[in-house]
Amino acid sequence: MRMRLTVSFGAAMASSIAVCRLHMTGRGSLVKCLKKVDTLLKRNVGTNAVVAQGEALCKEESVVKDGAQSLYAVQAKRQEQAERSVLISCLSKTNEKKFVKYLSKYGDIQKYFFYESYGMYAVVEYTNHESVSSLLEDTAFPSFSHECMVPFKSRLVSLRNIGSADSANRQLCQPQTTVPINTLIERLSREESIDQQVTALTEAYQLTEENIRLRFLVCSLLKDIAATYFPECTIKPFGSSVNGYGKLGCDLDMILDLDGISGRKAKMPKAGLFMEYQMKSENSERDVTKSILSVIGECVDRFGPGCVGVQKILNARCPLVRFSHQPSGFQCDLTANNRVAIKSTELLYLYGELDPRVRCLVFTVRCWARTHAITSSIPGAWITNFSLTFMVLFFLQKRSPPIIPTLDHLRALAGPEDKSVIEGNDCTFVSDFSKIRPLSNTETLEKLLCEFFEFYSTFSFSQKSINVRKGKEQNKPEVAPLHIQNPFETSLNVSKNVNAVQLERFIALCQESSWLLQQSETRTPGVRTAGNTATPWGLATLLMPSQIAAVRSGKKRRREPASERIKGLLESLKKDNQP
Repeated sequence: MRMRLTVSFGAAMASSIAVCRLHMTGRGSLVKCLKKVDTLLKRNVGTNAVVAQGEALCKEESVVKDGAQSLYAVQAKRQEQAERSVLISCLSKTNEKKFVKYLSKYGDIQKYFFYESYGMYAVVEYTNHESVSSLLEDTAFPSFSHECMVPFKSRLVSLRNIGSADSANRQLCQPQTTVPINTLIERLSREESIDQQVTALTEAYQLTEENIRLRFLVCSLLKDIAATYFPECTIKPFGSSVNGYGKLGCDLDMILDLDGISGRKAKMPKAGLFMEYQMKSENSERDVTKSILSVIGECVDRFGPGCVGVQKILNARCPLVRFSHQPSGFQCDLTANNRVAIKSTELLYLYGELDPRVRCLVFTVRCWARTHAITSSIPGAWITNFSLTFMVLFFLQKRSPPIIPTLDHLRALAGPEDKSVIEGNDCTFVSDFSKIRPLSNTETLEKLLCEFFEFYSTFSFSQKSINVRKGKEQNKPEVAPLHIQNPFETSLNVSKNVNAVQLERFIALCQESSWLLQQSETRTPGVRTAGNTATPWGLATLLMPSQIAAVRSGKKRRREPASERIKGLLESLKKDNQP
């Protein structure tokens, strides 16, 4: 039987591809103790479920943040990797050795890995672009008598009939799911310190190397579609996919970048060549953005392989195209001309690179908030992850000495190459890490977590605004339960959606968590029971929903004192320890 590669189609093949969200579980390890400011965050690249390395592949090394790169440098590297990669749909019992051998005839393979989401897929990165071109030239179009196919060629292909695998040659792949909260609690209960619990939680939730590669590949596949209209455009991820705070399974936010098109910013010559525009003029840049996204959205809907449920949401404050990319499992939002969001992404990335405790604390607070329904995936009056992140950053700026600098300080360090003014908003800050002097704060993650809850349980939300640009409280400029100034569009409140009930719940939970972490019973590592199950302690107790049942609902009702609730919890924990 002849082996062939076939092109995957969007509209014609959509019904045969099942929807599934990709969740990749990392096996990398973070450093287990972050007690000094110069402690380096180490993260092993790879996953226990999907990494498959052949003899010809490069050995994956750890990523050590001893010389932090700018976000632009990181993105450029990732984009180049994605351009040399293909996404392949294959059978679940594919023989791995035959798979590698077959694909190696097109060129040397730099890296490959498998993942599963209601179907088996593999990302294959070649060492050069010519190998990808050679593969696509040898790829056939599927033929069906009952359907008319659109001959759109992409780097999403199907590989069949290369032989089934026995148990020894089958690819290493397991269903990808996020860690259930009960499993996470059990894992944290086995740690020996709260510092180790925080880093273990971060390890369990952060994006893996493979997941990040897949996100950039999806952007690259979408760029191939947009490039039919804008040959020199790029599509790159922003937000949680690249700022270092992304959780496994988070949405993929992308931006269509047209700024790099040659000649776009050049002055009109008095003589010579200039571009002849065929599109009718628009009244504003927003109208231009809507026109561009409308056309790209239509192409994605009709020709994008695996892109389904396309919605063109063009009248939103930030126009976007929303769709599901089924082969990867990502829910995608594509925007254009959203430059402020790019600067916000860069700022959050910079803060995370300055000190490893920043990301660890953000992951922990976000997980705690989601467990207790402070945040939600459904839009509403809840506090968002974006707001929570700035609350963590502000808290770290308020430490003595500070752990991270203010935005104004970063602006003062900026050079001429860093100058950025977007729609009248000053978005300038330094991008060269060598210009930022390390600070001397050596507080442990345990102390910072305790102090975070204490800080916001007594914060004057009724009068003060959170301001990371200044690093200090400001008088609230408007009537709102929670006011967090947008660091770049300073007239905006990023937490404007939050109502008084949700803020009260947040404060009450901070008070309980602060009190709980100060009790000796919860500061002692858990005792193993007869079934080798560790008793929840430390951070693990904060993730147990039973302790805050009285404040989970927004309804007004009489509550017993917090001390009595915690006392009951601690007594139940002691009973669990008894033989």
